[in-house]
Amino acid sequence: MAEVQKKPISFSNILLGAGLNMFEVTTLGQPLEVVKTTMAANRSLSIFQATKVVWSRGGVLGFYQGLIPWAWIEASTKGAVLLFVSSEAEYRLKTVGASPFVSGIGGGITGGLFQAYLTMGFCTCMKTVEITRHKAAAAGAPVKSSLEVFKDIYAKEGIKGINKGVNAVAIRQMTNWGSRFGLSRLAEDSIKSFTGKSKDEKLGAGERILSSALGGGLSAWNQPIEVIRVEMQSKTSDPKRPKNLSVLGAAKYIYSNNGIQGLYRGVTPRVMLGVWQTICMVTFGDYAKEFVAGLTGEKPVGH
Repeated sequence: MAEVQKKPISFSNILLGAGLNMFEVTTLGQPLEVVKTTMAANRSLSIFQATKVVWSRGGVLGFYQGLIPWAWIEASTKGAVLLFVSSEAEYRLKTVGASPFVSGIGGGITGGLFQAYLTMGFCTCMKTVEITRHKAAAAGAPVKSSLEVFKDIYAKEGIKGINKGVNAVAIRQMTNWGSRFGLSRLAEDSIKSFTGKSKDEKLGAGERILSSALGGGLSAWNQPIEVIRVEMQSKTSDPKRPKNLSVLGAAKYIYSNNGIQGLYRGVTPRVMLGVWQTICMVTFGDYAKEFVAGLTGEKPVGH
């Protein structure tokens, strides 16, 4: 095994991660997130019906509900944390002899864990509230603005209420990015073997994108935890829903009402979102790290 050269911590990954995630969410990310969350919260809707519901909220702008400020705040902070932490963890694992697959999983899990507890709990909760508060309106309750909902939650439950569902977010992010980075690196190695390229030879742009698309699409296996997360953070007037749902309590509630299919609602837009997010953060992230490394003359950290 080739020795991995010791490198300084690459703080440039903080800015790269923030920029890449802002690009991801402002393009295809938020529309897919809105459709996915709408289906997860309204589990009787098909993807076509959910799209019509979202369109009815304001046409094209309906697909960008929650983008400003929540998704932008979330994207800039979680992207910075993800690329920085995952790159460092992936690199450190490689220094002790771990394979690209294992290093990718370890880096993704570590980055996802830090994402959830440092930045995502609050923003994910408020973004979900923004998308699902119309569900309460359909039941006759008045529609409040996001700021009014935030003030109500904070007044009644404090920081704990704003971060409701953060444990589910942590599980989702750890499994998300562990799968996405790990499976993407595995796909890269598989493509190299298939095409006869050496381990140190670089893949072409199309091959890198294909690797990320496979890693992102296959990572949607954890859709049940995403549906659970949405249910925990959703604003609904259903009198049958237990208060203060835990991860397990939410799973039981969803299963009792919608069966096993309910735990997989929104999986189609989730696959599409996973593909786009992984292309942005893995393929584009690798290219961005290589570009910065070219300016500094150093090998990109975590790549």
